[in-house]
Amino acid sequence: MKRFVFVFALFVCSITVFASDPPERPRIFGIAYVRIRVTDLNKATDFYSRALNAVPPPPDLETPCDWCERAPIAAGISGKRRGLVELEVLREPASANLLKEVAFSTDDAKKLRDLLLKSRVAAEKLTKCDDDPCFSTLDPENHRIIFVQKINHTSIQLPGAYSSLPIASPIIHAGFVVRDRAAQEHFYKDILGFHPYWHGGMKDDQTDWVSLQVPDGTDWVEFMVNVSPNADHHTLGVMNHVALGVTDIHAAQQQLIKNGLKPNEEPKIGRGGKWQLNLYDPDDTRIEFMEFKPVQKPCCSDYTGPHPGPPQ
Repeated sequence: MKRFVFVFALFVCSITVFASDPPERPRIFGIAYVRIRVTDLNKATDFYSRALNAVPPPPDLETPCDWCERAPIAAGISGKRRGLVELEVLREPASANLLKEVAFSTDDAKKLRDLLLKSRVAAEKLTKCDDDPCFSTLDPENHRIIFVQKINHTSIQLPGAYSSLPIASPIIHAGFVVRDRAAQEHFYKDILGFHPYWHGGMKDDQTDWVSLQVPDGTDWVEFMVNVSPNADHHTLGVMNHVALGVTDIHAAQQQLIKNGLKPNEEPKIGRGGKWQLNLYDPDDTRIEFMEFKPVQKPCCSDYTGPHPGPPQ
């Protein structure tokens, strides 16, 4: 009997240790880049060059290039050492989602891939993105997600470098249409460690947008829910979008006008309480300029995470 009790005690102890020791997750800092499909590379290049490189970086920001060729069918536009927009010529006649992929930076791509595999999430083989280890996977709704190992992302993300720029071009969030919110939240929250940032809607009693923030930074993904399955091309371009953080939306508007990109609308305070301004690329993909912090109380819910941008 004593031997049985001893073995049983070891068994219970091992269960306790296993249950309290979940797999350690590598850090996920923020958005490394986005890749956007375009039909005319020359027109898209002109648009994004004017939108993203509106203001030269200050002297203390050394960038390898503001314009970097990636491939014959693609091009990359630097976002001042933080956030990169890559363009890819659309091969198929039409696509419901022109936001092809969103890449996040991590401190250990291999370990993060192993974690996904243990969670029964398919992941492609570890490879290189330029000189950095990376891999790709699909979220439950087949949005292509890339994880790039960036050991020094914390230093790149320091907000002080952008405090003097009316247009800093950091990507602060990416949004896409979501049909199954529960499945998406399980992937991003339960497996990857994202946490709620804000949710809201066109009306106070409904939720049309769900923002989940990366676990080790301030960037977020935005689920665009309640979108009609029959939504037209323009509506999908509004929903599948990229947001760039700015310190002053009106200064950003004036700089865009100087660069030859006259917005079709005026800046406004969105439902989240932040100033914002929308532009549309030649293929109707929305590029949203958004101030880092709210200027009034948001609708629907309070913010539950830190805001991006320079300290105020």
